[in-house]
Amino acid sequence: MPLRSSSRPLALGMAVLLAASALSGCATPPTDPAQRAEFDRINDPLEPMNRAIFDFNMALDKNAIRPVAIAYRDTVPEFARDGLHNALQNFGEPVIFVNKVLQGEPIAAIKTLLRFLANSTFGLGGFIDVATPRGVVRQQAGDFGATLYKWGIGDGPYLMLPLLGPSNPRDAVGFAVDTVSSPWGYIVNIPTEASVGQFVFKGVDVRSRTVDATDELERNSVDYYATLRSVFRQYRQAELDGGQAPSGGDLYTDPAGAAAAGGAAGPAAAGAASDVPASQLPNIP
Repeated sequence: MPLRSSSRPLALGMAVLLAASALSGCATPPTDPAQRAEFDRINDPLEPMNRAIFDFNMALDKNAIRPVAIAYRDTVPEFARDGLHNALQNFGEPVIFVNKVLQGEPIAAIKTLLRFLANSTFGLGGFIDVATPRGVVRQQAGDFGATLYKWGIGDGPYLMLPLLGPSNPRDAVGFAVDTVSSPWGYIVNIPTEASVGQFVFKGVDVRSRTVDATDELERNSVDYYATLRSVFRQYRQAELDGGQAPSGGDLYTDPAGAAAAGGAAGPAAAGAASDVPASQLPNIP
């Protein structure tokens, strides 16, 4: 539930981060033709910086986020976790609705609106998902990064964001726009602390649902950074092209789901042209 007071600095911070990325030291392109072709295919010219951010994310995850997420999963009953997860998703439906309109998908926009209305009323604010059993499935790729993709904007180079994880310039901008465009801060005067708390709780919720999958992915990776980059790109591209993510989870919340479903490439593979999340793979380094 971003607020005007809290979402604008976040969006500004994203813009500053992108500018800093452009000015930071890049990996030196190899001179060998074969190696240069692989370098261009991977499309990770900011790899030194990205790996440093990845290491920071991993340290933060292992020392803080993951333990809290496991404690949350082990102490809170499943029905309560599912209800809170549904409510968080319901809060994001207005942004999905706007993006589906901008993407020129009126049927998907109407379904999103119907889903939001049904879950907000009969579903007690979204705590109970009454729409999905009735066939009103949540629309995927309903973020502004996907909207830019529909408008023909390329993803650009791979980008690892602090806390948010794998992304690219297009989806990072999309995340900032989605944050500012969320209507809740304009409708209700919610304290900034509550907005930050909601962001943190959403991260814990997301991480609690992906611990086992990401642990397995990391154990089976020679280079976890490269594997996650590959899985992220494949999953995001499938989400963008199909409008529905492959089975195994949402790209931004469960990149390892693609690997579990057989979609992960080798550690050095780049996969399709790229992931968020955001848009946003918020809490998985």
